[in-house]
Amino acid sequence: MAQKVQGTEDLYGGYMRAWQRMVDVARELFGAYGFDMIETPAIEQVDTFVHGIGESTDVVRKEMFRVVSGALFGDLLEKGSEAHLKPRQRMAMRPEGTAGVVRSVVENNLVPQGAAPAKLWYAEAMFRGERPQRGRLRQFHQVGVEWLGASDPAADAECIIMLMQYFERLGFDREDLRLVINSMGDAACRPAYREKVRAFILDHADEMCEDCLERAQINPLRAFDCKNDRCREIMAAAPLAPDNLCEECAAHYAAVKRYLDAAGVAYVEDPTLVRGLDYYTRTVFEVEAVGSGVGAIGGGGRYDGLVELEGGKPTPGLGFAVGFERIALALAAAGVEMGGDEPSCVYVATTGGEAERAAAFDACLALRAAGVRTEADYQGRSLKSQFKQADKLHARLCVVLGGDEVAAQAATVRDMDTHEQVQVPMAELVDAVRARLR
Repeated sequence: MAQKVQGTEDLYGGYMRAWQRMVDVARELFGAYGFDMIETPAIEQVDTFVHGIGESTDVVRKEMFRVVSGALFGDLLEKGSEAHLKPRQRMAMRPEGTAGVVRSVVENNLVPQGAAPAKLWYAEAMFRGERPQRGRLRQFHQVGVEWLGASDPAADAECIIMLMQYFERLGFDREDLRLVINSMGDAACRPAYREKVRAFILDHADEMCEDCLERAQINPLRAFDCKNDRCREIMAAAPLAPDNLCEECAAHYAAVKRYLDAAGVAYVEDPTLVRGLDYYTRTVFEVEAVGSGVGAIGGGGRYDGLVELEGGKPTPGLGFAVGFERIALALAAAGVEMGGDEPSCVYVATTGGEAERAAAFDACLALRAAGVRTEADYQGRSLKSQFKQADKLHARLCVVLGGDEVAAQAATVRDMDTHEQVQVPMAELVDAVRARLR
């Protein structure tokens, strides 16, 4: 029997309705902030992610799914390397959303010189070759925003405020959310800070894990994100980013906090927060649903150098992403069912004669054309069985078309809760049904 790949899930029923709700809420809220939706290809050139995410990250080194066409697969096996492939032949499945959006902004010149910023949001599947576990899948779904062309710290604050509003609209209690912020500095001050952290790691080389020793050579700041308990204990004494910011970065960070304070948004400063991708600069943030046991449910930050890495002109940028699967788990832990109830419908039942079936067919078309969710029997059930099916489908009304109704050019409309029923002319059926559904 065919089975889904481990670490993937089918979205249907309440789970699909939950995903659709996330998208619908995003469309309404982000639209109010001036963001438009974008969809980028699920397959990009490998360099898009290497440039954007960073070659030293676990995402690129260990988790990114590489894609090879059937025509090239045998050639790769024979030569044992992809060194001979052209950049356009080296492809990967999208592991995160930002790099692809920035590539699109650059390629399509969405932020020409002097133009207004590009404000974009997406809702897409992402792919990472991780060990499947609770809240961590090989195919997962994210909703995110990217704001290209805005350098003002007010934009950082607005992104964070919008993110917290998004969580509230999905059903979270603000008191159950923990917002953590930090500043990672920029190209002016971070290099010197990185060297301080590198020196600190090497001074404790005999106590750190092999991954952190490797990080010391490639990107020492990522040692703050190590999951090894001993490494985390040691890194607690390492030099901290806020103590090593240049004057401009310190002023930017202070302004972001002032805006958040003015908006009444509570936050916790964590000087060890670095996020997992290399492109971040200055403001970074994460949100955790306290007590849910699923870790961070969203986060993001500023990435002022990413557009240049993707081949564009210097353009500031920032954004965030939230994970659908983790949010669904966190809300479930809080007793919130994001998918809501199964949608109700109107059921058209008939005694099965040719004239009755024709009348039912016409009635279904008319009701659906009016936007009414309508079901009917297509398996030759008895009228009694059709009523049972209507109950299973959570029908609020049942439109009955028997021989007497067809002869009178009328329909019997039955309330499935009260069992009250009334006969209405066929010409008035749609209005009568819509009136009872209000």
